[in-house]
Amino acid sequence: MNAVPFTRPTIVAAVALLNDRLTQAAFNHMVLRIGLENDISSDTNVSVAKKADLLGRIVVQRPADQVDTLEGSLSLAEAVIREAVRLARPDPSHESEIAFLRGLARDGYMISFDDDQHPRLRAALPQELGLPEVDNEVHQLLKHFGFWQPLGHLEQGIEAHARGDWAAANAQFRTFLEGLFDDIARHCEGAAKTDSLTSENRRQLLAKIGFLADDRNEWTPDGKNYINGLFKMLHTDGSHPGLSDEDHSTFRLHVVLVTARTFLRRLYYQK
Repeated sequence: MNAVPFTRPTIVAAVALLNDRLTQAAFNHMVLRIGLENDISSDTNVSVAKKADLLGRIVVQRPADQVDTLEGSLSLAEAVIREAVRLARPDPSHESEIAFLRGLARDGYMISFDDDQHPRLRAALPQELGLPEVDNEVHQLLKHFGFWQPLGHLEQGIEAHARGDWAAANAQFRTFLEGLFDDIARHCEGAAKTDSLTSENRRQLLAKIGFLADDRNEWTPDGKNYINGLFKMLHTDGSHPGLSDEDHSTFRLHVVLVTARTFLRRLYYQK
């Protein structure tokens, strides 16, 4: 099981923020705090950018390594995330700050500030959801089944979310889920039976063969079911003034990931 509570894009965004905001001395002290002094030189002739590049490579390769910090024993990835959180401001203005906050939101976390404006990392969603684990499992199962087109749409959606292009992200999340059910239908019934069908008819076929359960209201003849309701929600552009754009796009991503994992797991374990 993946013990790291943050995804790779969020880790990369954290390192980018550290690179943007830390001086040579501050970066060297941070390296000491996370126990990487034997991996990253303190030589001031080596630029912070080069040190940050090395840090990023180390963390994405060894995210679960345990390090001792003042906050206790943490994974290396979480230790780096928390170092980046130290640099957060109530009114972020730089792209690296905004990208880091978006990454945290995708992973189900947020930054709050106490009365003295000290930043604190906290879960925005129940930790039992394990969103980074969900993300990782969905990616692995898509690769396992060779569902490359849905995987591409999911990755494009996540990239669009990271740059704040909510309309593009929302469109890709819907296309991903539609493509996923299309590929599941092909996997279950073969291309000969499914290629001439519409996406809606492929989902009806999945219900007919029992892959989608009517007793759990996943699919029902009257259209009042979870899958149809989800697609109706995803079909709207969800565009609203201000922060709600970001909140709703993030919500869509979370719902799509959890839904995709449920049905990919079912496909994986079915006999």
